[in-house]
Amino acid sequence: MLKKILIGIAAVVVLFVIVVATRPAAFRIERSTTIAAPPERPFAQVNDFHAWPAWSPWEKLDPAMNRTHGGAPAGVGATYAWTGNDDVGQGRMTIESSDKDAKIGIKLEFIKPFAATNQTTFTFTPAGSGTKVNWAMEGQNGFMAKAASLFMDMDKLVGADFERGLASLKAISESAPK
Repeated sequence: MLKKILIGIAAVVVLFVIVVATRPAAFRIERSTTIAAPPERPFAQVNDFHAWPAWSPWEKLDPAMNRTHGGAPAGVGATYAWTGNDDVGQGRMTIESSDKDAKIGIKLEFIKPFAATNQTTFTFTPAGSGTKVNWAMEGQNGFMAKAASLFMDMDKLVGADFERGLASLKAISESAPK
């Protein structure tokens, strides 16, 4: 009887490993909003990591989070590192490209709780009298992230954070002096 139970457990484990291994590794999470302001307003908020506490959805999760800025004051070469509670973990961002009022590319490195490196892109497109802002993150999931995605909808979870951040970015950009 014990032998049959162990064989059954081994079969379930093997099946689980096969299912996880066949899941796609590549992912992309993307959200957008339209802001009633010219592109330079939201662009300035994203291009300067010192401005992120005002709109980033993760800044409020740990008021005691340790933040470090380095490199350029804004734009290409600017860095932002953080260490915080379990809700924010530890990581680092580096602005790798900054096309004035149009696009910002950020290398996003998570250190804790799980190591991962992703690419984040913000685009700012004129839309009528305002700006369409698109926030996207893409990367490759390792085995553990693929396993977690069986039980959690990461697009929904991270997408909700993007939506909150874009709503805050919208409020700040629309209230900025003209």
